[in-house]
Amino acid sequence: MGAIPIIAIDGPSASGKGSVAARVAAALGWHYLDSGALYRLTALAATQHGVALGDEANVAAIAASLDVAFLEGMILLEGEDATELIRTEAVGEGASKVAVLPSVRRALLQRQRDFARAPGLVADGRDMGSVIFPEAQLKIFLTASAGERANRRYKQLIAKGEEATISRILLDIEQRDARDRARAVAPLRQIADARLLDTTEMSIEKAVQIVLDGWREISAN
Repeated sequence: MGAIPIIAIDGPSASGKGSVAARVAAALGWHYLDSGALYRLTALAATQHGVALGDEANVAAIAASLDVAFLEGMILLEGEDATELIRTEAVGEGASKVAVLPSVRRALLQRQRDFARAPGLVADGRDMGSVIFPEAQLKIFLTASAGERANRRYKQLIAKGEEATISRILLDIEQRDARDRARAVAPLRQIADARLLDTTEMSIEKAVQIVLDGWREISAN
């Protein structure tokens, strides 16, 4: 796997890392891993099967046997389209809760590593560079202020026709940040060899260009 080019983009909730990672992958013609989707799918499947999100053993069993398929622009869970459902705030909150469970993280470890295939992979999440792909040639820690992230999430929800309030979204983001940073296994942090990319006052296009420039710089050496 070491010979396969990998760009790992980590960062907190609603920082825009998914949008940036997907566009970088498209620009390079590489595969893309949205690791957060696997945790969202695990939380959704657990809820649908009546398993409490704090029930580590049973949630881990669901994660290990997750029946998912990533198709062109669509994510199937047990044969049903879950593309939009996993993007709801409720499922995102659930994903944050199951992601702190060590057994769940172990269950999803190899599944994530299997995404590394030629010609290359762009992976985004919380621990892509620190745990899943420590051999990644380029590691990015992409972040933005909590206020800006709340504003972006608010605009996304309103655009979908969902009810939302900035204050509630900000509180949710701050709580998720606290959980992600405090968890015992693979906490959210900027590792020493990751490049910091603060997008608080930056467009997605600019962030994508910075990542691509970083990759070209590494490739040229």
